[in-house]
Amino acid sequence: MSANRAGEARIVQAVHGRHERPADPAYQAGLAEELKQAYGRAGLIELYSRFATGDGVIDTLMRKAIWQAIARSCGTGLQVAGGAGFKHPETFDIGNGVFIGAQAYIQGRFDGRCKIGDNVWIGPMAYFDARDLVIEDSVGWGPGAKVLGSTHTALPLDVPIIRTDLEIKPVRICAEADIGTNATILPGVTIGKGAIVGAGAVVVSDVEPFAVAAGVPAKFIRWRSDNDPMTNMSREGRS
Repeated sequence: MSANRAGEARIVQAVHGRHERPADPAYQAGLAEELKQAYGRAGLIELYSRFATGDGVIDTLMRKAIWQAIARSCGTGLQVAGGAGFKHPETFDIGNGVFIGAQAYIQGRFDGRCKIGDNVWIGPMAYFDARDLVIEDSVGWGPGAKVLGSTHTALPLDVPIIRTDLEIKPVRICAEADIGTNATILPGVTIGKGAIVGAGAVVVSDVEPFAVAAGVPAKFIRWRSDNDPMTNMSREGRS
């Protein structure tokens, strides 16, 4: 009988979370600096469109080099899949070993900040309204998941909502959290360390460390492990 019968789940090792990223080639930092000096920010944005979608070696290298050149800071081992885009990348601080999936989009703001920690994995078609966003180390971000960083005040009432002021609220995704496919994180929310947000959830309030939250709106489902000492500390701290 086959060891993997139809319908059975199986466990395999993670790829991004376990993979040791090789060092960037020696010339990559020099290439990023040369591009920065030669093109400037506006020129780099235009140049990026030439390499944004291809999967070849040159397209892949140029995407990485342009992100490194145009971000406020950028670590080593960056991977940028085809179709990934950005706005106001000069406000981005990107850590080491970050993966940005195909057609993901990070929309910064000219006076905002977007910080992405080490070893973060961002799935395809993710969207970040990164006006005041911090994603800490080793976060997994599911395909199509979204962050909203602002809402219209909707005041005064005699003005169309789309013309009213924006209220920007910080969003914090703490280390080792996992955000499910097509989840939405609303403005002002903090996702605690090691928390899990279920697929399709709409998160309107903070999620505690090592909690599992799911649903619309998202609600607490359970603790990840009653035997986890960090979880026990978190629970004891509230009593």
